Amino acid sequence: MPIQLNENNDGKTIAVQVSGKLVKEDYEHFVPEFDRLVSLHGSLRVLFNMTDFHGWTAGALWEDTKFATHHFSQIERLAIVGEKKWQHGMATFIQPFTKAIVKYFDHADSAKAEIWLAEP
Repeated sequence: MPIQLNENNDGKTIAVQVSGKLVKEDYEHFVPEFDRLVSLHGSLRVLFNMTDFHGWTAGALWEDTKFATHHFSQIERLAIVGEKKWQHGMATFIQPFTKAIVKYFDHADSAKAEIWLAEP
């Protein structure tokens, strides 16, 4: 499955692993699960791991845009873990569109991303 979601810290922190190329259907499970966690916990902290991620199809990009529009206000902190220059740039690009504190970590520093998310 190209989108894997794991709950940490009793569901207040979620780890999202994306891999390969996302298609529209990948969001059919992810979005309801994210909504469920928001309804239980309010705002969330998200570890978004883009290691081995190759982008979106046009349909998936539209679903991702809709997700961001509706859910960015529900993310308190967003740690983006990646391995490519464009992934680092994405962390900077999305900052004006969210209330979340966004920080990029190289995949070699993924443990530091988890520590940062857990900070008060």
